[in-house]
Amino acid sequence: MVDLPKKKVGIVACSGEELAEGTVTRLAALRVLEQLRPNDTVTICLPLFLAGGEGDRAFARFYPTISVDGCELRCAARATEKYSNKPAASIMVRDVIEENKLDLPQGKRCLNAAGQQAVDITAERIANTVDELLGKKWNRKMGELIPLETIDEDQPEVTPEPIIATCACGSGIPIQNVSIAGKEITLAGLPLIFQQFFEAGKSPAEANISELIDIIKIYNPIAAEEEPVYRDSIRKAYKNYWFKEKDK
Repeated sequence: MVDLPKKKVGIVACSGEELAEGTVTRLAALRVLEQLRPNDTVTICLPLFLAGGEGDRAFARFYPTISVDGCELRCAARATEKYSNKPAASIMVRDVIEENKLDLPQGKRCLNAAGQQAVDITAERIANTVDELLGKKWNRKMGELIPLETIDEDQPEVTPEPIIATCACGSGIPIQNVSIAGKEITLAGLPLIFQQFFEAGKSPAEANISELIDIIKIYNPIAAEEEPVYRDSIRKAYKNYWFKEKDK
């Protein structure tokens, strides 16, 4: 396994502007990112994701994601599954409205009272889902996460700094393009995998390539019939990396 950044949950909101429910997804996701779970979540920009943003797509391969859609089209969920992995959880605002017997939200820019109520409930559902995915528990009485370790009650109170929602494109997951069968394929985590292989003293000899491929497959989907082609290209890429590092 490679050493990856701290595990977080990516939130993919459809943010559709044609429906009030799309506005609900955007505001609910923002509340989770900035207020409810700022240290455990990042936003995944759906337009950038669709346009080929490799940082966002790489994040969704490594970490769990929650898709938040306004309607039955489920654009966020479908895009995440198509370009990375199936979302760990999917939330649809219309389901939330129906389950809680809310009035339909109105207003694409400025939501009515029903829309604001939908934002509140949807945000709480997203936050609870984040906790489930990260294996954390919520203290309903205290209104805070139950800490893994006891904190000294005599510690001085620290004034919190302003929190800004973070983006998956800055998640710190390295990617690298490799030419495979004449196509440029982006492989998530490859620079770290190469680095750790090199530091472990593993040369690009054929005996080590199977292990290298197995690790790469943990983070990147490789079809069985394509593995021989990947194997040859990855061995060449690692060989170039290995000699480059040896010459330093």
